[in-house]
Amino acid sequence: MSTTPDKPLRADAQRNRDKLLAAASDAFAECGTDVSLEAVAKRAGVGIGTLYRHFPTRDALVEAAYRAEVEHLAQAAPELLAEHSSDEALALWLDRFVEYAAAKRGMLEALRSLSAGREDFFAGTRVQIGGALTTLLDAAHADGTIRPDVDAADIMRATGAIWAMDADEDWQANARKLLALLMDGLRAGV
Repeated sequence: MSTTPDKPLRADAQRNRDKLLAAASDAFAECGTDVSLEAVAKRAGVGIGTLYRHFPTRDALVEAAYRAEVEHLAQAAPELLAEHSSDEALALWLDRFVEYAAAKRGMLEALRSLSAGREDFFAGTRVQIGGALTTLLDAAHADGTIRPDVDAADIMRATGAIWAMDADEDWQANARKLLALLMDGLRAGV
């Protein structure tokens, strides 16, 4: 299911689409995908008709919001490297990973339903996230700010621990603490 327009959107339409995706991701992270579409539209500051023009179904909105979250996470790697030291860029990226994880947790049941029978549903996601991590790790390895024996797959396995954590009110704080410990370990011995 594609929710990406076939032709470029007008600037105002693109702004509305972006606002809807951001509002949906926030709402899904806070309330799950059962949140009303009217509430998503209101949060975005647009009418429900605008939401339906961009996303004709709830599933289309969920998938587009998920893919936008992955895209933002992947795009953050070079942006962070341009502004921070490589190890700090990795630490900040891991913090953004927690935000991505919060949104994904809110969408989890809907994503499972959407991905049923679609083996490739998450394949592109893994490639994008792995690529972002590789970019960050290559820079940190090059300047010697993290251990040289760690690759993107290692980080992916380590971040997997946050998915097993209870989704209580302290979940994000606990996930950030866990990833800070990971960063300490990555910096150890360099």
